[in-house]
Amino acid sequence: MKNLALIVLVFFLITVAGVAFAEIPNPDTYVMLTIAEPDTLDPHQAYDVASGEVIQFVYDNLIAYDGQSLTDFVPWLAMEVPSLENELIMNEATTYIFPLREGVKFHNGNELTPEDVVYSFHRGILADPAAGPMWMLIEAIFGYYSLEDFVFDKTGISLNEALDPESQLINEEYRQPLIDFYQDYIQPAIQADGWDIVFHLSRPFGPFMSILARNSSWAVILDKDTSVEMGCWDGEADGWWEHYNLRKEDSPLYDQAVGTGPFRLIEWDRVQQRVTLERNDDFWGEKPWISTAILWEIEEWGTRRAMLEAGDADQIHTPQQYYEQVTDMPGISVELGDFVLVDSMQFLWEVGPGSPYLGSGQLDGNGIPPDFFSDIHVRRAFNYALDYDTLVEHALGNLVTRIPSVLPVGFLGWSEDQPRYEFDMEKAAEEFQMAWDGELWENGFTVSLFYNIGNERRQTTCEMLQENIESINPKFRVEVIGLQWPTFLDAYRNEHMPAFIIGWQADYADPHNFISTYLHSAGTFSAHWGEPFREFARENLDHLVEQAVMETDPSIRESLYREVQDIAYETAAFGLPLFQPRYIFTMRDWVQGWTFHSMRPGEVNLDQVWKEEN
Repeated sequence: MKNLALIVLVFFLITVAGVAFAEIPNPDTYVMLTIAEPDTLDPHQAYDVASGEVIQFVYDNLIAYDGQSLTDFVPWLAMEVPSLENELIMNEATTYIFPLREGVKFHNGNELTPEDVVYSFHRGILADPAAGPMWMLIEAIFGYYSLEDFVFDKTGISLNEALDPESQLINEEYRQPLIDFYQDYIQPAIQADGWDIVFHLSRPFGPFMSILARNSSWAVILDKDTSVEMGCWDGEADGWWEHYNLRKEDSPLYDQAVGTGPFRLIEWDRVQQRVTLERNDDFWGEKPWISTAILWEIEEWGTRRAMLEAGDADQIHTPQQYYEQVTDMPGISVELGDFVLVDSMQFLWEVGPGSPYLGSGQLDGNGIPPDFFSDIHVRRAFNYALDYDTLVEHALGNLVTRIPSVLPVGFLGWSEDQPRYEFDMEKAAEEFQMAWDGELWENGFTVSLFYNIGNERRQTTCEMLQENIESINPKFRVEVIGLQWPTFLDAYRNEHMPAFIIGWQADYADPHNFISTYLHSAGTFSAHWGEPFREFARENLDHLVEQAVMETDPSIRESLYREVQDIAYETAAFGLPLFQPRYIFTMRDWVQGWTFHSMRPGEVNLDQVWKEEN
């Protein structure tokens, strides 16, 4: 918890400086109070909302969403949006051409060139960090779920086995095949033809344009010269693997950023958990109204609310349970919006080595074995033990929609009639009695449930599950643990948390982005649930997921997605599907120009807002 007096003092000093110019405190600065600081500022590593919230305003993409649409686009760094009509999509939708805008400058004064664009995509694909976002481009362009799979299929070399901990080759005989791999496959796939950027896909992939659109940090454009000077990949074929799957802190772009976007990065203060951005007065497009933006992690609700009331913050993150506290606050405006996002509790069928969260590591009442959730009866028992109706109606004030599976409401394959677990303590007890051949019921267990600190919706869910499960058997113990967002993400990537609640905001508005993420053996989430799950998915789910994404008939696609979800329900495969939250956007009524977009990371469109009395 931050010291409220200190925070207010800091903002008082800022406010005093602006009071001589306007009644609105500090009219050229926008202060957004969040519950999470970035995990990284490297666009090819970043795969979380807090990181994307910064990156989207510092860098630019080739195209952007057209207003609130999820399917239409406008040019951004590209001069035109490819289509069949303008003949910038060709060869049966496997070739996409983006004419590049000229005269654009990076924040350091370097001019944008086609080489920068090609470098950006090559660098991201070759980096492909574990649990990162680059799988989307690798799948869309090449048809593989990871660079590791792609390289192995073409060369027989496993990158994860061919490199030592410093990313150096353990055998020189691998060097030439890896050089050839880059030159034969990566280099030809994204090229510059004059000022045209040309993508060659291995087969048609419908959501490709959405993957490139603004708000997608993985598709932003870097300054090649600056990136190389910082220590990033040099763009040469020889040695590209030395930059593959780096630890986030080892990336030269971890806490630095030089883009073409409407704001430039001034500081990421890790101690204060605060990011400061400054308007880019050389921005090629419409310049922001505000000159300074501050994104500040303040975990404690009371502090965020006090700063908003005092005028020291312009907008704050508001959990659902505090909705009624802000609706009648003088001088405050409240909006509601539905991100394309779902929350779920995920179970690891096998926890990764080195986890500090297994207690004794045995089913002896003082811990759990690493494969605790590989037992179907354990997974079903947890599903029956959550009082969904009470959670939605009372604890969360009906500001969430319960989802029966992994799909958001209205997506192809979603149905109100999809089978779902209902709260039933008797069935929960029966499943626990059958789990682990009765040993679980006899010995008991101690299990930890995790959430990210500041997300009270997820904390409340964990605590309700804790209370219900502990009431079933006095030998059952459930610990609820909150972690700071970067620490939470590290534990997730290392496969250390047995069970945790996390959200998935759509990368692109297609059911494949959810079904594959949760239920394919190589999915962004599910690939990290342990080999027992991956084996299960390869046998039961992968062929259906892969068939569905290639299917062009919507009715057949829908039936395939329903089949996948039915299997997931019967086996309680991924954990607990929870809800699609309705977000509360709370700001001072002097905020003008605020708009909502369901695919935007974060809660504010910094490049369009300004402050003015109503």
